[in-house]
Amino acid sequence: MTRSTKGTTVGIERVGIEFARSERSTVGIEWELALVDRASGDLVSIADEVLDALRGPDGSPHPHITGELLLNTVELVSGVHHTVAGAVGDVAGQVAEVRAITDPLGVDPICSGSHPFGQWFDQQVTDKKRYHKLIDRTQWWGRNMMIWGIHVHVGIEDRDKVIPILNGLLSFVPHLQALSASSPFWAGVNTGYASNRAQMFQQLPTAGLPWRLEDWAAWEEYVNDLTVTGIIEDASEVRWDIRPSPRWGTIEVRACDGVSTVEELGAIAAFIQCVVEWMSTEIDEGRPVPTMQPWFVRENKWRAARYGLAAEIIVNSTGTERMVTDEVRRLVEVLSPTAERLGCLTELLQLNLILDHGASYQRQLAVAATHNGDLPAVVAALSRELREGLLPPAPPSRTVT
Repeated sequence: MTRSTKGTTVGIERVGIEFARSERSTVGIEWELALVDRASGDLVSIADEVLDALRGPDGSPHPHITGELLLNTVELVSGVHHTVAGAVGDVAGQVAEVRAITDPLGVDPICSGSHPFGQWFDQQVTDKKRYHKLIDRTQWWGRNMMIWGIHVHVGIEDRDKVIPILNGLLSFVPHLQALSASSPFWAGVNTGYASNRAQMFQQLPTAGLPWRLEDWAAWEEYVNDLTVTGIIEDASEVRWDIRPSPRWGTIEVRACDGVSTVEELGAIAAFIQCVVEWMSTEIDEGRPVPTMQPWFVRENKWRAARYGLAAEIIVNSTGTERMVTDEVRRLVEVLSPTAERLGCLTELLQLNLILDHGASYQRQLAVAATHNGDLPAVVAALSRELREGLLPPAPPSRTVT
């Protein structure tokens, strides 16, 4: 294999990418939280202070709570778990650790795909080489990456399953996008999109929907092409909506906006874990994983980003269209036996909470409308949701004697 570079032909030797051993359908979660001033709702750039306060007695950094591109963000990373409940409980415990530091400072963690009124030019970039390199290369678009998301890893026990499952998962991008959509506002403007984050993030050169690849060798070739031309340094800089994660032996689903409650986090993680396990079983039984044309996949992502739970999506390669809400309810039924086997049926059924009570973008828009467009009120509502949950516990009933 050769490539011509500035008139000179050079040989490219493809280097294999090792895929770590991973137990099948284990799950891990990454949850990005923004830090906001409790009084004003403004973003505050104190992540370095929070992370310093979370260091161990020997000065070592917290093993699971880390920084991100901007100093207004901390990222919570679960360990590897057999159940969604275990992974969600892990990061929920980390939220409590963050609160122990931020509460006395008058700062609250929140999560949504975007901050309702934050401005990019007010934010500070974390002082790390990889982040400075990203900003230097991407300039205005990179500085505008005021976005927060959740990433769900699912263990794949056989490397040869990774690409077929990844290709199959692309059919479920609109479901995930609609359920998690939480970025209707951008820099104080109602964008008209349920997930403006989806539109913003794909502006980065290696972000957005994956290219359609046939097998692991094609993935290796893709990574090598980008490495030899200096586009990336390693596979971790491929920022696709869904990507192989060779270091951990997982498929990593990154298509979702940030969610503000543990109920939503668990529901979406369970949906992803169940779909991956269902596809893995299909492969085991010699059946092909269903896929759709790339142009349908791209159209579906846009529809879900624009219309959220009101989107009509394309559900198969023949072009059949259905409301995404109807499809989610159908899939909850289809996947329930898999969820029972994986121990995440409770979490999977919580998808109905999102359908019944509205996705975050709908709840944010409703708060803004109730408060005459006041966006700090939206931030306060997001803070309250993360603290209390999607459905706060009912007050104790009075005993009548």
